[in-house]
Amino acid sequence: MKRTGILFFPAFDWSLGDFHPEREERLLYTQEQLFEEGVLDLPQIKQFSPCVASIHQVLRAQALLPNPRVHADTLDAHLIAAGSAILLGEARVRGDIANGFVLARPPGHHSGGTVWGNRGFCTINNEAVLVNHLRARLGVKKIAIIDTDVHHGDGTQDIFYHDPNVLFISLHQDGRTLYPGTGFVNEKGGPNAWEQTLNIPLPPGTGDEGYHYVLENWVLPRLQAFAPDLIINSAGQDNHFTDPLASMNLTAGGYGRITELLQPDLAVLEGGYSIEGALPYVNLAILLALAGEDYHHVREPQKLDRPVLSLATIKPYIEALKKQHQTIKPSFTIRKKAFFPTGNWIYSPHSVYYDTEGFQENRHDYVRQCNHCAGTVYIESDRSPHKSILVRIPFQACPECEQAGYDLWDHLLHHSDDCISGLLQNQLQDKFSVWHRKEGLTLF
Repeated sequence: MKRTGILFFPAFDWSLGDFHPEREERLLYTQEQLFEEGVLDLPQIKQFSPCVASIHQVLRAQALLPNPRVHADTLDAHLIAAGSAILLGEARVRGDIANGFVLARPPGHHSGGTVWGNRGFCTINNEAVLVNHLRARLGVKKIAIIDTDVHHGDGTQDIFYHDPNVLFISLHQDGRTLYPGTGFVNEKGGPNAWEQTLNIPLPPGTGDEGYHYVLENWVLPRLQAFAPDLIINSAGQDNHFTDPLASMNLTAGGYGRITELLQPDLAVLEGGYSIEGALPYVNLAILLALAGEDYHHVREPQKLDRPVLSLATIKPYIEALKKQHQTIKPSFTIRKKAFFPTGNWIYSPHSVYYDTEGFQENRHDYVRQCNHCAGTVYIESDRSPHKSILVRIPFQACPECEQAGYDLWDHLLHHSDDCISGLLQNQLQDKFSVWHRKEGLTLF
């Protein structure tokens, strides 16, 4: 029997406020709904208990700045959410389950490669930690992440933007109308991973038919061409027509169909803030679709009373978007610092706003252009008045990029007057070194 794994972690001890959208009740109504429907008694459903991720596992994907100890008192729930994703991901890769659904909070897809705090309700990127764990420990080579949250998965995109072995696709409400204001078709990946990022910004009002059309006519062909070993769905549920934070028109049945089309190996909960009106029914439809059961009878109590864009309106919009995407060609800025090793270094600056805590991170990113691997990454991350450095030696790094990473790290250790801390993220060797001006060097 093909079994579907499910794992609940409501995170009762983590909250951003009693009336905050991302609060403890998000999963309670879902649990009650699944119990009442008897879904958990189906013979193909297998329940799992939560698991805690280690800091080492997090550092495979993210730099906790200025050093991991700063976050120690606030990470418990986030580490359990990420660890739960790892647990179900391992079960899938080992064949214990055919697919699975990680119903855990807090969410994670707005948390990027450098982390100074919480943004978009996210501190640790659950999917990214999972993906890099599976690559490092279980030998998975190619993974696709399909983000169906209403908000652009900017953190996940940031982490894998230079990685040719991770295909990231995000369908979301147009960033001109919604947080975080990113996720446009020109964001297609770095110089060593061009076309491995696909953003599909959709107009407010898009409903079931529009989403399904995009999946069938754009996303699924791209997935087939990439031929991943594993498909992960960042299953945000804030596209539902009752969600208070967005303006899309998906139904619970529409989500079931999305799951049926994508056939993900693992769905990981992201957003979704209509706690009573949407989440119990959307989660039920997703789980039924994963388990191969009929989800068409699932109906939310509230009726859709907002105008939905017709398929006749959506089709020309999507076709125009596809043409725009195809016309965008690589255009990168070559720039390097005096101490950089040999090679072409591509430079891209950007800023990240931490809306939860109200501060700005300014980043200067460099990646070594390489025809053989993802390329060494060097990031200067500045949260005034502090600056930290991330040096990343990628999975399957070529000898030249590996040595470039060591040279950059050596320079940091000996010329660090303007820097408070640094991380050597050696994904190739699965070793991580954290340097802090006051605490010295720590190995993870």
